Amino acid sequence: MNQLNAKFIISAEKLSQCPDFKLPEFPLLGRSNVGKSSFINALANNKKLAKTSNTPGKTRLINFFNFSDNFIVADLPGYGYAKVSKEAQERWQKNLEEYLLKRDSIKSLVQFIDARHDIQKNDIQMREWVNAYKLPIFTVVTKIDYVPKGKQQKVLQNIKKQFCGDVLPFSSIDRYYCENVIEYLINLCKN
Repeated sequence: MNQLNAKFIISAEKLSQCPDFKLPEFPLLGRSNVGKSSFINALANNKKLAKTSNTPGKTRLINFFNFSDNFIVADLPGYGYAKVSKEAQERWQKNLEEYLLKRDSIKSLVQFIDARHDIQKNDIQMREWVNAYKLPIFTVVTKIDYVPKGKQQKVLQNIKKQFCGDVLPFSSIDRYYCENVIEYLINLCKN
């Protein structure tokens, strides 16, 4: 198993506060509670690295994690449900758009979809926005272990049909797909 040491570096609210790490960067996009923080923890094999919560909307900043000086993962606030004011949501959206469009070190965006549910309207809107700007992106399907084994391929094929591009299954519970995802990220860094 590829083992990457990972550590939290810094949080930033907007692009001007983001340091230049001189490493390829992978921002994580997804609805609140889709499993972005659990993904970071599973890749790092450290359940306490990124804070996880049952309450949606807890991530409010861009949180940067360094994986063995191979790449940076940027955990972004989830889109969709969050108990914050409309003004705060608009500020997040403006700051995140600026970061996603102007951050030179971004290698690829990573969009997270929960395997247990159909693709949601805000997932589609996010993907349309990404495609409109021709940004590189691939999909990670979280919580695949909750789907019966006989139905997992169908779930993955449906997501691939709707979103195109690479679709990777993932489970933070058993870490079964961690090695494939790490290998995929390292290969992207080389290209």
